[in-house]
Amino acid sequence: MTVINPAQLGTILGVWAHPDDEAYLSAGIMAAAVDAGNRVVCVTATRGEAGSLDLVKWPPETLASVREAELAACLAVLGVREHIWLDYPDGGCADVAAEEATDRVAEIIRDVEPDTVVTFGPDGMTWHADHIAVSEWTSAAFPHAAPDNARLLYATKTPQWADGFLAAIDADQVMMSDQLPPVTPVEDLAVNVRLEGPALDRKYKAMLCQPSQVESLLGAMGEEDYRSFLADESFRLP
Repeated sequence: MTVINPAQLGTILGVWAHPDDEAYLSAGIMAAAVDAGNRVVCVTATRGEAGSLDLVKWPPETLASVREAELAACLAVLGVREHIWLDYPDGGCADVAAEEATDRVAEIIRDVEPDTVVTFGPDGMTWHADHIAVSEWTSAAFPHAAPDNARLLYATKTPQWADGFLAAIDADQVMMSDQLPPVTPVEDLAVNVRLEGPALDRKYKAMLCQPSQVESLLGAMGEEDYRSFLADESFRLP
């Protein structure tokens, strides 16, 4: 399969569940696309209000506003200027009426007219119910709303990445079930990017803009392993 360069992705629409999903999985390709002069639009389903990793430092009652500001700072580092909130409840996406959510995503796709839509695969990347719901909405909306030549891409990881990740961190800190991270062989990827030098520095800087979500993992892994964990961005066709 021909591997696509991020600059060749055209207008990119990313559809994600929580602030920080977009950066962990696609910061590098978003920045590369922006640098190539392409339009990039980011959609976030929830404001991440239920995602406190330290109830004292990040109290849930103020976390939504904290994560709004964190995401804005992160996207600014990447050069992404267009962002849309769906304003669904964090932890409650699976309970949202699927038809209503699918229609909203379809409306955004029609408005943006993307060449590429990036989102979670059916596994939700971490098996998070919100992630899985977002994948379902986007996958259902895409065939009816996207331009004829557009492509839908699912975030994934390579077996090599997963081996390194599981060696560096307890998977229970990230995964939402006892299932392992989803993987795709390198030869089956549509997009496979290894960030280095300034590109990796930029993603790392963007991630540091979201300390409510980053500090615990960075502290557990250490900077070197954490940066290595950030370096690979992989996507497959459905």
